[in-house]
Amino acid sequence: MIMAKKIFLFAEKFVFLQSEIDDMYDVKITAIRKADYKDLQALYENPIEHTCDILEGQTWVSHEGKMPEGMCDSAWESMRSFVEELAKGGGDFYDGWMKNPHSAMISCNDGFRPVSFLIERVK
Repeated sequence: MIMAKKIFLFAEKFVFLQSEIDDMYDVKITAIRKADYKDLQALYENPIEHTCDILEGQTWVSHEGKMPEGMCDSAWESMRSFVEELAKGGGDFYDGWMKNPHSAMISCNDGFRPVSFLIERVK
């Protein structure tokens, strides 16, 4: 009887989690602007071979709040919590910050070449 109850509880939890995934929205991520602070690079950055290869206008779509293929890991860490919240149907960050309450403007954390991303829930 105890084993059957555990299986039932597991199945019930799985159904709940599956319905939560079914109700999730896709989130579109668009690189809006990319800055390049050469003066800061000259003063503080060691020479590196590979820098950011994201292009303005480049887009990705997050499914189920997950990192899209080809997205920069560092940029994703900057926006992940916003994307996850939008995917779950949330929004209206910081009490009316964005004109579209189901969006956010987030920058990656590269202080030498920051990229600004518009993230928005897709219907």
